[in-house]
Amino acid sequence: VRRRDLFLGFLKAGLCGFGGVAPWARLIVVEERKWLTEREYATMLGLGQVLPGPNVINLCIMIGDRFHGVSGALAALSGLMAAPLVILVGLGWLYDRYGALPVVAEALTGVAAVAAGLVIGTALKMALRLDLKMTQVLFGLAAFVLVAFFKVSLIVAVLVLAPPSIALAYRDLVLEARGRPTEGGDA
Repeated sequence: VRRRDLFLGFLKAGLCGFGGVAPWARLIVVEERKWLTEREYATMLGLGQVLPGPNVINLCIMIGDRFHGVSGALAALSGLMAAPLVILVGLGWLYDRYGALPVVAEALTGVAAVAAGLVIGTALKMALRLDLKMTQVLFGLAAFVLVAFFKVSLIVAVLVLAPPSIALAYRDLVLEARGRPTEGGDA
């Protein structure tokens, strides 16, 4: 993967995914360009979500760094940010000028619903392709329930669920290395 490819790939993600970059980043990185496997992408995205800052920006920096160190990270980040920056400045000007109109408020409500649907759709698509074990599914559901229904902050959910999740994943790796089935053989 060349630096130019990193820039252009993330430029496309930033341009196509304005308001919802994660689905486009996954499509480009995993399906189109095949820079990462589904599992590698999910692992990097998961790490990007627990680090401070926007998760897709964290992800693009990690991917760029993986291939070309700091210069790759800068190429990927520049590509990701270029188009949205130009578009955002233009939209900011338009909103400043026409934001008080009722039709603009209605349009923004519709856009928010579409963005939420993209996030949910991408999460489901990734989950279905990862061949998750039952414990992994249960931890994912627990995180969803804590955040969505009990209004627990994301950081608290991660601090509570990550240690037992990591411990169980480690236990499964050890058992697998010893040739023993994990979770009763289910995958």
